[in-house]
Amino acid sequence: MLDDGRIDRAAGVLLGTAAGDALGAGYEFTRPGPQQEIAMIGGGAFDWAPGEWTDDTSMALAIALAADDGPGLELDAVAAGFMRWYDSDPPDVGVQTDRVLSARPASARAMQQQAMSLNGLTGGNGSLMRTAPVALVCLDDVTECERLAGAVGLLTHHDQQAVEACKIWTYAIRHAVLAANFDGVREYVATSDSADYWNRLLDEAETGAPDHFPNNGWVVHALQTAWWAITTADASGPAHLPLALELCVRAGGDTDTTAAIAGGLLGARWGASAVPAHWRTMLHGYPGLTGEDLVTLATRIVRANTST
Repeated sequence: MLDDGRIDRAAGVLLGTAAGDALGAGYEFTRPGPQQEIAMIGGGAFDWAPGEWTDDTSMALAIALAADDGPGLELDAVAAGFMRWYDSDPPDVGVQTDRVLSARPASARAMQQQAMSLNGLTGGNGSLMRTAPVALVCLDDVTECERLAGAVGLLTHHDQQAVEACKIWTYAIRHAVLAANFDGVREYVATSDSADYWNRLLDEAETGAPDHFPNNGWVVHALQTAWWAITTADASGPAHLPLALELCVRAGGDTDTTAAIAGGLLGARWGASAVPAHWRTMLHGYPGLTGEDLVTLATRIVRANTST
């Protein structure tokens, strides 16, 4: 059942993703010192405007906009959305995603086949960074949530760890919207065939530091960085959201992506209302949307896909 709290938290899924992404964009491939102020400054490796989100949110929005045609989520619509974004000549495209989309697959199946054909390292963080909107379609159906998270991830990342990471995180986002807590991460892992593997990694994130998982361009270390920030920052109230996102940036490396990943779950827990107002007004990006547009879009998706 949707109430005001759940609607706020659902809107937070998209807004939190974008806020983390835009916050981290100006610090990508650096590691800010402890005295350096963290703000939505823009710039960075691709000269983003202040408040502009990157490919992380743009690809997430391709999923969300496909869902806006629902109810439900058609993979061909998602694949077409990815191609529209790719054809917009974005400043940044992940290496693995580029290897798939540059083949110009004409359908979801063709996109999956191209992803399956890739050799080498295929476990980048590019599917996890965009997975959050899948949860908005599936608040009424946990089984479909797991299925869609894997299927959307496999469009570009044919990698078992990437698929599992997407399922864990999407399940946890759905759970947070419904229950207003972070218990979904461990709850999903407890049922997984890889429970020992993921519990060890989550334990390491909770007790370790970013130096223990420094390669956060890899999906596993990206998830660990996001979970480290979420479980390290003071979680006593909604200020947890900006505090944890700042920690993601301070962890360094792929700062926009780790903060986008964390932001989707933080927004699902604390809601759009927890995103600082000055961030919310600054947010903008492909395809010509604003922070307020994300709130409207997320609300529309959950209303179309959830019993009231």
